[in-house]
Amino acid sequence: MTAAPLRIGNASGFYGDRFDAVREMLTDGPLDILTGDYLAELTMLILGRSRLKDPARGYATTFLQQLEEGLGLAHERGVKIVANAGGLNPAALAGAVAELARKVGVPVRVAHVEGDSLPVPDGFLTANAYLGGHGIAACLRAGADVVVTGRVTDAALVTGPAAAHFGWGPDDHDALAGAVVAGHVLECGTQATGGNYSFFRGHDIRRPGFPLAEIHPDGSSVITKHDGTGGFVDVGTVTAQLLYETGGARYAGPDVTARLDTVRLTQDGPDRVRISGVGGEAPPPTLKVGLTRLGGWRNEVVFVLTGLDIEAKAQLVQDQFAQALARSRTGSPDEVRWELARTDRADADTEETAAALLRLAVRDQDPEAVGRVVSGAAIELALGSYPGFHVTAPPGKGAPYGVFEARYVPAEDVEHVAVGPDGRRERVTPPVRTKALEEVDEPDLPEPLPAGLTQLTPLGRIAGARSGDKGGDANIGIWVRTDDAWRWLAHELTVERFQELLPETAELTVVRHVLPNLRALNFVVHGLLGEGVAAQARFDPQAKAVGEWLRSRHLPIPVTLLETTDAPEAHA
Repeated sequence: MTAAPLRIGNASGFYGDRFDAVREMLTDGPLDILTGDYLAELTMLILGRSRLKDPARGYATTFLQQLEEGLGLAHERGVKIVANAGGLNPAALAGAVAELARKVGVPVRVAHVEGDSLPVPDGFLTANAYLGGHGIAACLRAGADVVVTGRVTDAALVTGPAAAHFGWGPDDHDALAGAVVAGHVLECGTQATGGNYSFFRGHDIRRPGFPLAEIHPDGSSVITKHDGTGGFVDVGTVTAQLLYETGGARYAGPDVTARLDTVRLTQDGPDRVRISGVGGEAPPPTLKVGLTRLGGWRNEVVFVLTGLDIEAKAQLVQDQFAQALARSRTGSPDEVRWELARTDRADADTEETAAALLRLAVRDQDPEAVGRVVSGAAIELALGSYPGFHVTAPPGKGAPYGVFEARYVPAEDVEHVAVGPDGRRERVTPPVRTKALEEVDEPDLPEPLPAGLTQLTPLGRIAGARSGDKGGDANIGIWVRTDDAWRWLAHELTVERFQELLPETAELTVVRHVLPNLRALNFVVHGLLGEGVAAQARFDPQAKAVGEWLRSRHLPIPVTLLETTDAPEAHA
């Protein structure tokens, strides 16, 4: 008899995700485990500032609010809850959950994982190691109904429950790797069910349901969603999420290194995609540590330029601002950036479509250098600058910005501890077998597509993309849906071609990773985001739309591929 799969659902992809998702996931269909991912690099900085104001906080308060109803629903249905909402203070959140359970009269056993919080170096606000799932597994084995953690890897929310349920040990690398891949697909919520998806047209994604994974004893899984919920699940939506915020073929974590070049996806029925064949290797001997600090102060003003002489109007503002800053007591800020977005149209029939946006962003270590100096200069131009002068919002006094840094420490230097429902503490030992992370050999490319008639048209006619951030780097994953399209893409979209299409990347280091099983290329652009999302170095600070920018660029695409753009997706 085949063992029943473990059904693990997700109800949060970030701190601030859809509040009702916990209730929806618990009432729309059967589950065994409900997870919630609340932490991101920027979130740790936000929670760090929260903890400065109140040392008893530092966790995601939204999660506690969601449990006011969710605890009872989960208890009635026998669903266990695992979330990293503990942030910087998992013990405090566990205590708050236990108190809430007493208040609402639901008999649940609460456990938590700690040890990720490390000594904070001078000048930093937070320092947290990325833990794996074995602490979560220990809590569940100890009888916990709710497990809250601090900084664990996003995939650990799935590997932990799966390891506890199936009895996997640290050396079950293939099974753990399969769970890591499933966890990576689930971690961003509705991005796996049609949200933020390149080929969204023709699908109803107005309110996509959250995803769930049916995990099998060998680590294979089926990604799906509750029947009757919105959105959709197909090979494309899963491929897109697999490429999100990844790098090369080796996807390293504290439990296992998953080989993304071994992943096979097959459509397993409506809204069902099977993930199989995932190979795993021993994890690296080190753990990633995320550090956040306040990097300085920033301010921003967006000027609206309407109608004629857009370039001349923009130059006038820049000249006036340069003079105003030179006359100020603090002088010009350390960094002054101007960007002109030509959103205007000639002979426009509405004022808004006749307008362009000129964005000024300034940064400095001194708050005074970006505060009244900048906002005052903008206000004082109101009656003495270009015709039609106005701004999108009143200039502010400036705000602090943060910086994320990654470092690595030996895994044995981090005390990973599971604190059970009865308060007993179990130290989780790091894996004995480890393997230093290395790049894989470049795989063979398919035979090139024969030369033929081409048409200059957007790359997105045949290719999907998903992009995101990792510290100051950005990744842009791009994939196609047919073997012939892959034969063309693998040879056409080289690093050089990529940099031609996205000139912002031309002076940066770009690394291309080839994933034939997914018919995908993953480009990592080092330094595109400066000091990371919290630093707000560019107007798309998380690189969310870089992939869509790439899809909009024109290439000479074989006409034979354009004739088959509606072909169904099918991966071997």
